[in-house]
Amino acid sequence: MTDERRGEPARPARPPPGSGSDEPSPTPARREPRPTVADAYWVTAPGRGEIRRAGLPRPGPGEVLVRALHSAVSRGTEALVALGRVPPSQHAAMRAPFQEGGFPFPVKYGYSSVGVVEEGPAGLVGRAVFCLHPHQTAYVVPAGAVRPLPEGVPPGRAVLAANAETALNAAWDAGALPGERIHVIGAGVVGCLAGWLLARLPGAEVTLADTDPARAAVAAALGVAFAPPEALAPDADLVVHASGDPAGLRRALEVAGLEARILELSWYGDREVALPLGEAFHGRRLRVLSSQVGAVAAPARPRWSHARRLAKALELLREPALDALISGDVPFAALPEVVPRLAVDPAGVLCQRVSYPGA
Repeated sequence: MTDERRGEPARPARPPPGSGSDEPSPTPARREPRPTVADAYWVTAPGRGEIRRAGLPRPGPGEVLVRALHSAVSRGTEALVALGRVPPSQHAAMRAPFQEGGFPFPVKYGYSSVGVVEEGPAGLVGRAVFCLHPHQTAYVVPAGAVRPLPEGVPPGRAVLAANAETALNAAWDAGALPGERIHVIGAGVVGCLAGWLLARLPGAEVTLADTDPARAAVAAALGVAFAPPEALAPDADLVVHASGDPAGLRRALEVAGLEARILELSWYGDREVALPLGEAFHGRRLRVLSSQVGAVAAPARPRWSHARRLAKALELLREPALDALISGDVPFAALPEVVPRLAVDPAGVLCQRVSYPGA
């Protein structure tokens, strides 16, 4: 699964507190009264959503109360959820942690929340944490469901953690090796993170490709070469496809070399995808592989748990250059307008960050 594509906003010379700068967002100096209700975003019909209020329980033993600072809209998966395009066969597999309701509607969905622990075990109170939770102003979850942010990872950048975890899993699934010629087609958030991560392999020749020329600036900020898909050199050892467009996957087949691997990161929901599996597909003995973050990639599975993988993904977010992937903030109250719009017209947006009152 991946998030998609297009455009980059102007970035201020000095981001404000709580943004994806190197300076951690300060913990609020004044403790607010414990909230007894919370507001959450629900998808209620194709292209429609609303804010719903519900009671907030007092945390019990082994639980934490988290006050949200930021979340992020997953423009690939959440777009399909917002449009009601999760196929019935995948309703159980696609459930997110702490989801309420069910597919297609109404459903409370999302998995990228950063907040401050207001109540809970002494070692967590006051800590900024990441949680795979839907868009909600405050929530109570088991203490084991939150991950404290590593030193040097500001809350505003930590919303990329779920996407970074997907990219890390993809690198394992792909079996990427030092020195390989690697093309990444689709410069959305996951594609950019995958390209950035793979480019750190010694000697790897990584090119990030997208139909939107504005993505060249993002690639430059990440230190990755850029090209339009039609200009990609043939004979790649590995092609990672993350555009969400079947045309990108067809291009991946064209530029893959003899016995190369093609890793598919896009998820199409209920769409069917036609591929040219005649032509040179068999002659070049190509392999098309899938990757999905719900399970730890097979090469790492004997040693890596989901918790260890998420912890490593958060550590990767110490890199300030990754701020180029964040397309600014919208207030939580604007989600009923923002999510449906992004689902049908994501132009100009990479990671859409959401900010909550008091962030």
